[in-house]
Amino acid sequence: MTQKQSILGRISQLAKANINALIDRAEDPQKMIDQLVRDFTNNIAEAEQAIAQTIGNLRLAEQDYDEDLNAVREWGSKALAASRKADEYRSGGNPLEADKFDKLAKVALRKQLDAESEVTQAQPMIEQQRVTVDKLKTGLAAMKDKLGELKSRRDQLVARQKAAQAQQTVQGAISSINVLDPTSELGRFEETVRREEAMAMGQAEIAASSLDAQFAELEMSDKEIELEARLAALKSGAPAPQISPVAEQP
Repeated sequence: MTQKQSILGRISQLAKANINALIDRAEDPQKMIDQLVRDFTNNIAEAEQAIAQTIGNLRLAEQDYDEDLNAVREWGSKALAASRKADEYRSGGNPLEADKFDKLAKVALRKQLDAESEVTQAQPMIEQQRVTVDKLKTGLAAMKDKLGELKSRRDQLVARQKAAQAQQTVQGAISSINVLDPTSELGRFEETVRREEAMAMGQAEIAASSLDAQFAELEMSDKEIELEARLAALKSGAPAPQISPVAEQP
């Protein structure tokens, strides 16, 4: 297999490669894409050199082909001119000169035949080279498209990876907040305050009821003193205290 055929085969293979399938099967997609980018870049550079050489060879062959075509026409013109000159000499009664120019015409025709042979041999080769160049150009364009697709896919993966890492950082921060939830501490503190407030209210109620009992006891003591005084007065024969009548309103 020639180098040109090898390059063409690799170009065709890479151009038909299912990049998404390769990436999906990769354990590390970013590394796979980076490697593919390097491979495609190297193969594109190699393909461009091969195509340039093939095109250069084609242009040289086309120049040779054009020269052979010109040679066919030129030798044909020379053969015709020599033949006419031979006819002139023959009609003028000079057979020796006529034979000389007929021989020149044959030489020109032989050269024409050689040039035609070159044209005939070169024509299919040039056509084949043109087909090859077109295939190489098409494959190279497809490879460049694949390379652009690879780079775009790599950029997307890198962006997605960065977004995922940022999301993981945020989720980690949220998780740490949930583990050390300050609202739970506030809730416990609020419960403690409520219990202390309840204790204070209970103590206030107890204090209030104790004070009421003391005043009640004091009132009972005053009544007992009054009763004892009245009982003593009765025993001594002292008159009972009189209640003054309520003055009438004028």
